[in-house]
Amino acid sequence: MTAETLVLVAVLLPFAGTAPIALLGRWPNLREAATLVTAALLFATVLQVHAAVAEGARPATGAFTLLPGLDLAFAVEPLGMLFALVASGLWIVNSIYSIGYMRANKEPRQTAFYVCFAVALGSAVGVAFSANLFTLFLFYEILTLSTYPLVAHKATPEAQAGGRTYLLLLLGTSIALLLPAIVWTYAIAGTLDFAPGGLLAGRIDGSAVGVLLALFMFGIGKAALMPFHRWLPAAMVAPTPVSALLHAVAVVKAGVFCVVKVVVYVFGIDTLAGNPSASWLPYVAGATILIASLVALRQDNLKRRLAYSTVSQLSYVVLAAAILTPLSAAGAAMHIAAHAVSKITLFFAAGSIYTAAHVTEISQMDGIGRRMPWTMGAFTVGALSLIGLPPFVGFVSKWFILDAAIGAGNSVAVVVLVASTLLNAAYFLPIVYAAFFRSPPAASQGGHDHGHAHGEAPLPIVIALTLTALATTGLFWWPDGALALAIAVGKG
Repeated sequence: MTAETLVLVAVLLPFAGTAPIALLGRWPNLREAATLVTAALLFATVLQVHAAVAEGARPATGAFTLLPGLDLAFAVEPLGMLFALVASGLWIVNSIYSIGYMRANKEPRQTAFYVCFAVALGSAVGVAFSANLFTLFLFYEILTLSTYPLVAHKATPEAQAGGRTYLLLLLGTSIALLLPAIVWTYAIAGTLDFAPGGLLAGRIDGSAVGVLLALFMFGIGKAALMPFHRWLPAAMVAPTPVSALLHAVAVVKAGVFCVVKVVVYVFGIDTLAGNPSASWLPYVAGATILIASLVALRQDNLKRRLAYSTVSQLSYVVLAAAILTPLSAAGAAMHIAAHAVSKITLFFAAGSIYTAAHVTEISQMDGIGRRMPWTMGAFTVGALSLIGLPPFVGFVSKWFILDAAIGAGNSVAVVVLVASTLLNAAYFLPIVYAAFFRSPPAASQGGHDHGHAHGEAPLPIVIALTLTALATTGLFWWPDGALALAIAVGKG
């Protein structure tokens, strides 16, 4: 099979997998086997595409023209390759986790859950391999629509309200801002095809650059730049495997992927670096990083603290892209992978704690690490990685971004990175300390008695969070594959 054919297979495979998953809904074991097989086949296919890309190939499919200027086409470059590897690899682990979580918590409509999950992953791969802005926009919207039922999965009034906020903000920003940006781009360039160095290079200048950049950056609502971030904490009403999908595997990664894609392949680093009207982006990204970190400090609900942490961490990618150097672009790409494995570990741990001990608040977690050492050990790994400490992959990506900021003389970025690292430590380390070094209060003392929560969550949950914690550590010691793709992104 040629690399071009494999690209099409990778995009279509998750959509095709929805049929056996749906048909086997009456037999949970077979349904979940179909999910795992589909996920494994997707990852194997993406690995084969990566083998071709690593040898210098840039596989692309022929265009299917829907209307003049609107071509459905796929092409693979290093940034898309990295995103596809992250999404397809983590789908396998998330599926293992989902089996333990959904069964243990007796969640309803599990077949619909797995079907929507498959569509979401197919959409993510479609975004990753898009050859032009039209194809990207199409799969970006399918991703929004396929994840809405997952956000509102519990069908409670709170879940429905969270789902409405999710849908309104993501569809609203993409239709009101992103779509006009794409139309304007086509009017200027006469094409929507991504190009090394930027498809708008030499075709736009002056204040129009800053205005068009704003339409793109705020129109990509999945990147959660403030003030268009509220959908993300609102979506925390979803089951934890969905939270992991939103925060680590597909949705927010599609957002920051699109940000980097637009900076590198639509505008081009040189076009933005030479235009003062684009200089506002580091300030917006920096403000989002710091404000979201301060809000995270105030959250007692564990998933909400992790949600605001995600808002902050996503803007590391935006900030890195906004530094506008090849090294910073590489750091932005690397942080996509680093945040994915680190944050999914944290959400897996949160779901494990809820499943085994029915604990949702940080103030209830005193001593829980003694009863759930695997879970809280994995949580600690994810937390230290996002703080940016070695030997975890978050250190690698943050180092690239900091080095780029110093090299570019961007004092704003340097101050934000240092301050936010201290804030990361302030909202993560007290959780770890309380879990391992405080004694659990008895219910008779007014505390939450999780002393009867014997041991860990079900085995599939523990296996999944252990695997992602190992990946968070492993990518520090063996980062070469991811770094090669990230550095290639920096070269445009």
